[in-house]
Amino acid sequence: MDTKKTPAKKENQPKVAANLRDFFVDGLRDIYYAEKALVKTLPVMYDNATDQKLKTALKDHLAQTKEHVIRLEKVFESLGLKAEGKKCHAIEGIIKEGNEIISETQSGPVRDAGIIASGQKVEHYEIATYGTLAAFAKTLNERTALDLLLKTLGEEKKSDCLLSTIADTNLNSQAVENKHKSKDLNAV
Repeated sequence: MDTKKTPAKKENQPKVAANLRDFFVDGLRDIYYAEKALVKTLPVMYDNATDQKLKTALKDHLAQTKEHVIRLEKVFESLGLKAEGKKCHAIEGIIKEGNEIISETQSGPVRDAGIIASGQKVEHYEIATYGTLAAFAKTLNERTALDLLLKTLGEEKKSDCLLSTIADTNLNSQAVENKHKSKDLNAV
């Protein structure tokens, strides 16, 4: 006699993915939630940044992220599905950590370095997610979804490189000494 009991199924228990397509759609819902959360978070990062190159990158990435949301809606449409998000615990954690960095640092180069670090964590999560979803789309022969996901994946990789460049071109050095670079070198 088998003494193991199967847990009773709860009404609000998440649906279990039965196949790759289900898992693919679940991943799309996850990243859709994440992108929409970032549309709300990027303005906070922008408002707290002081480095002009960083502020410009954040402003540009907000516009790009809004486009990613629209592109994901097209992916859902190509699959015959309504675009809907599913709470993404990963992005929630990254955003929470980013908010803590902002609240625990003084305005200036140290906070800017923290904003870049948080931004790169977001980019790395998105790169991993879009890469995986593109692989699933390819396997499932979802050509339209694949093309849209690959376009976003390329943009996320470029955003990550841009943040690295901003950090490497003097911002991290300023954070070591917590000094702002003077805009007017003749003023000193």
